[in-house]
Amino acid sequence: MNAKLVALTTGDLNGIGFEVTCKALARLKSTKQAHFVLYRSESSEMRHLKLVDKKFQRLTLRSLSDLSTALNTLDSKKKLPPRLLFDFVRSDSPAHWVHEAAEACRAGFFSAMATAPLSKTLIKQAGFGGLGHTDILKSVTKTKNVYMTFLGDKFNVLLATGHIPLTRVAPAIKLELSQALESAALLHSRFKWGKEPIYVLGLNPHAGESGLIGSEDLFIENLIKKSNAQAGRELFLGPISPDAAFLEKNWSPKRLFVSMYHDQGLIPFKAIHGQKSGVHLSWGLPIIRTSVDHGTGFDIFGKNKAQPESMLDAITTALKLI
Repeated sequence: MNAKLVALTTGDLNGIGFEVTCKALARLKSTKQAHFVLYRSESSEMRHLKLVDKKFQRLTLRSLSDLSTALNTLDSKKKLPPRLLFDFVRSDSPAHWVHEAAEACRAGFFSAMATAPLSKTLIKQAGFGGLGHTDILKSVTKTKNVYMTFLGDKFNVLLATGHIPLTRVAPAIKLELSQALESAALLHSRFKWGKEPIYVLGLNPHAGESGLIGSEDLFIENLIKKSNAQAGRELFLGPISPDAAFLEKNWSPKRLFVSMYHDQGLIPFKAIHGQKSGVHLSWGLPIIRTSVDHGTGFDIFGKNKAQPESMLDAITTALKLI
């Protein structure tokens, strides 16, 4: 089959994932590049599915084997409908959808996956040991170093550490920052961000004030010098005081910030980009996985108020990366 398959998992059943996914599909400008496999529940709101039906020819299926059979049948006809969407109706936990889609990506069956928000509570209830999508994806792909990365139209952020307590951040940086900077350099190259230096944030207030506020920033500074020497240019700039790094003068679509911990990078990213733009990319995986940059939106579930821009960005970014 010439067309690529992109899996779309729609997250918690009482969240906004299904709504934003359907709205994003309805607004997608071009669908020639890929066909989509929409993971959803039997209880999904039909009013949102009607948006999809205006644009796609929907084929309802219930298992990967059904999907394989459908693809083989369509392949034998040597022509796929130009706007075909595989409507994957499931009765198991949405956390299992993510696991299955990742396995299918790893096997080459899917070319990419884009995910709607999934609560950590649901993941634990489904029997998974981790706290988020990333832990499931790392387990499936047997990948150690995966970095939560957020792409926006104002700037981009790579988190050197993920969902860990603040008390563990400083020790983790000394163990993992070197690999994080290497991954940041690969991301910078992949997106062709040119000569724009990568801004590396300090850990402590005022980036440590030359060691007066902790020694961690001296370690970051020395690692930046070493990394720049290896690159043969000033690829990394820092450590930069976290309270000044995200001033508007530093914004650029090609600007990448390396944040030392989760909230240090995500508070400014979400404050600036909101829910109307921004893509979460799991960088370092051997598969393509993008996601929205917002949460489950339990408070607006069923109110038809969710904005789909972030999911639309996630889908289009996955298509670009294929």
